[in-house]
Amino acid sequence: MPFVRGKKPTATGGSRIPKLHAKATENQEEGSLQVKRSSAPPQGAPKKRTAFVDITNAGKLSFSLPGRKKETGSKVQKKTSSKGSSKNRANLKKTSSVRSEGPEEGKKQEEEERKEEEEEERAATPPVEELGVLEAPPRRELPPHLQRPQIPEQFDIDSEHQNDVSLTAEYAKEIFDYLKQREEKFPVCDYMAQQPSLNPGMRAILVDWLVEVQENFELNHETLYLAVKLTDLYLSACPVNREALQLIGSTAMLIASKFEERSPPCLDDFLYICDDAYKREELISMETSILQTLSFDINIPVSYRFLRRYAKCVGAGMDTLTLARFTCELSLLEMDLLPERGSALAAASLLLAMVTKDLGGWSPVLQYHSGYDVSQLAPLVRRLHAMLSSPPDDKLRAVRTKYAHKVFFEVAAIPVVAIETLESALLA
Repeated sequence: MPFVRGKKPTATGGSRIPKLHAKATENQEEGSLQVKRSSAPPQGAPKKRTAFVDITNAGKLSFSLPGRKKETGSKVQKKTSSKGSSKNRANLKKTSSVRSEGPEEGKKQEEEERKEEEEEERAATPPVEELGVLEAPPRRELPPHLQRPQIPEQFDIDSEHQNDVSLTAEYAKEIFDYLKQREEKFPVCDYMAQQPSLNPGMRAILVDWLVEVQENFELNHETLYLAVKLTDLYLSACPVNREALQLIGSTAMLIASKFEERSPPCLDDFLYICDDAYKREELISMETSILQTLSFDINIPVSYRFLRRYAKCVGAGMDTLTLARFTCELSLLEMDLLPERGSALAAASLLLAMVTKDLGGWSPVLQYHSGYDVSQLAPLVRRLHAMLSSPPDDKLRAVRTKYAHKVFFEVAAIPVVAIETLESALLA
């Protein structure tokens, strides 16, 4: 009785096979059908077919590639038969020669035949010129602006960190050369003539307040330097009222925190430190104004980065580096030092700290990595020395109070070096 499609066959009344056994036999049949695709279907079942071509006929199909002529079956047969016949003849010759001759003569005969086959293969293969194999083109030299600088061995300060991928020691020299070039893109001059409502004292009070904000929020020193730089760049481009000065400083610190910090303070924190003098919308609007004025280019080189690099050149200790940091951070309050480049301020601060600590003058390795010699730094060093020697302002105590702490080696209490000692070091 044939199976009706879509219905299961019903067992006859006289069948005594349990249902479990019937299911097992059905599973066995299905397994055999999956393993052996070419097995015949059950009697009466509909004939199976694939969607495109039966898989069992795949070997019988022939595909023609474009640009090639089809070879007839006779040609293919001739090729295979000719190859097979030549091999058979060679094998027959070998076996007959080995049987007729002795073992030594048979070996000689095999070697001669092998040599003949190698010579035939060499003759059949065309030379390299005919195959079209081209020689490798000559290696071109990179243009000068793409070539990596060759650092002399006595000036190499980064080779000891080659295995530390986080420091990128192989690119350190190029990175700082690039930062030094970018300094020319952010010049700042004395902009107080364009600000009728401001004066240098107001700006100094704002910077002194930003130092306190950086210390209370425990922000990086790079954040403080970048915030002061953003403030000066914005004030040099836009006239503002004195009531908006603190709003500009706090917004600049917010932008710098987003750029430098791993976990920057939120906007409400900056509203709190301003004693809620400004609204949330005003701070967001000022942030937009600053970023648009600077064309969203806030990757500005700051002197603190150069200072750490130069201190590494001479292996300066933390006490010497902190003394140079104190001088460099105190210079942020001075309006007349705004036009100076950050790299030059860092080099002059380190030179003054080394002379104060009696660690020698400007070494050749510092001159190589900074690009400044003593004659270029001498005028700026004298101005920094005069800044340290002047009596402190009672209204601007944040920097001196900060560096009078034990954490900073109490460098603010170190006496200023005598001017005679400094002059002799600069003239050496």
